Amino acid sequence: MLVSKRMTPNPVTIAPTTMVTEAAITMKNNKFRRLPVVDNGKLVGIVTDRDLRDVSPSPATTLSIYELNYLLAKIQVNEVMKKEVITINVDATIEEAALLMYTNKIGGLVVVNAAGGVVGVITETDVFKCFVDVMGLAEGRTRLTLEFTDKVGALFEITGIFKDLGINILSYASQHLPDNRIEMVIRADIQDATELTRRLDAIGYPVTNVVLIGK
Repeated sequence: MLVSKRMTPNPVTIAPTTMVTEAAITMKNNKFRRLPVVDNGKLVGIVTDRDLRDVSPSPATTLSIYELNYLLAKIQVNEVMKKEVITINVDATIEEAALLMYTNKIGGLVVVNAAGGVVGVITETDVFKCFVDVMGLAEGRTRLTLEFTDKVGALFEITGIFKDLGINILSYASQHLPDNRIEMVIRADIQDATELTRRLDAIGYPVTNVVLIGK
């Protein structure tokens, strides 16, 4: 799955000379948490809702509302934006985007093309939705969890049981555990997994959990 298929294209951008108050209004009206800052078609920074909160006066201030508005109206985005922007190429994969966000502890990435132009924004919400869609979680069916020792041909043997029983596998995912173990989650078009569970256990692939998910 590519970033280009999951990002928000043609994102709203602002200029570095945009006033902080205007940027805050743009974020609030569009329910954004971040805005790319672009100057002459080039990405020069990013400003987040947290950046704007950091420059807002404390509720304990003794300044009047008029004084507050006057001070904020004099601050430009280029004074508070982050100039080092973590970006991702439009042709990158969702996995790459997720890893970048996880590693850098950020909630979104600016998406750029080969020329460095801003073409989109992808957020943690987009990644979560992709996971839900890929796993088909919203569609229901039965979810089975297996845990077994990793070996060549394991997937072939497991899917062979599904084939023999005429059960359609809708999606699956796996992760490595300590001691060369594998945990695999399979979502299948089946209501009663009794025979399937028995057959898998018989060939060394015990099912540790069975649950009907979604609808």
